[in-house]
Amino acid sequence: MPSNTKVEVRRSPRRRRTVSAYRDGDTTVVLVPATFSRAEEKRWVGRMLQRLEAREGRRHSGDTELHERALELAHRYLGGVELPDSVRWVDNQNARWGSCTPDTRTIRISRRLARMPSWVVDYVLIHELAHLSIPHHGRDFWDLVRRYPRTERARGYLEGFSAASRAEACDHDEDEEADEEELGIAEVALEE
Repeated sequence: MPSNTKVEVRRSPRRRRTVSAYRDGDTTVVLVPATFSRAEEKRWVGRMLQRLEAREGRRHSGDTELHERALELAHRYLGGVELPDSVRWVDNQNARWGSCTPDTRTIRISRRLARMPSWVVDYVLIHELAHLSIPHHGRDFWDLVRRYPRTERARGYLEGFSAASRAEACDHDEDEEADEEELGIAEVALEE
C-alpha cells in the first residue's frame, strides 16, 4: 500500500455477505459487515488492500497502450502536429474525464473511462490532444475536436453517464452494495 494512503473502515448493518474496497483520493475505504470482530476486520482489510494493489498494478500497464492510442489519434484526426510526451491513466480525477498540461505536454485520463466504449475514450483523448495546441474552449478548439467523427455522440454519452451518476449518488446510501461493481470497487463474497 502506498505510504500516503489512509485506510477508513466503514461498518454496515445491511452488509451481510460481502466486503468491498475502493480508493477515494488518498484514502482507501473498506466496507465490512457490522457483525465482524476486530480480528475479522483486520484480516479482510489486509486481503482487500492486496486485491486493490494487484488490480491497480494490472491497470498501470495500460499507460503505454493509452499513449500509443493518443499518438495514433493525433496523426489521424489532428494532423500529428502537437504530440504529447506522456499520456497516462490516473485515479485522482473524479470531477473531470481528462486533463492536459501543455507546458509539459502531459495528458492524464481518468480511470473511470477505462470501462467505457473505446470511442468515448478516443473522444476524451482527442479533446485533451487539442488542448496541446489550443488551451481554451473557443470556436477554433471545437473545430479541431470535431474532426473526430463521434464527438457529439461521445459528449452525449458522457453527459448521460454524469447525470445518471449524480442520480445514483443520491440513492447510494440506501443501497450501498448495488452499484459497487459498476464503480470498479473490489468486492469479495465472504467465505461460508
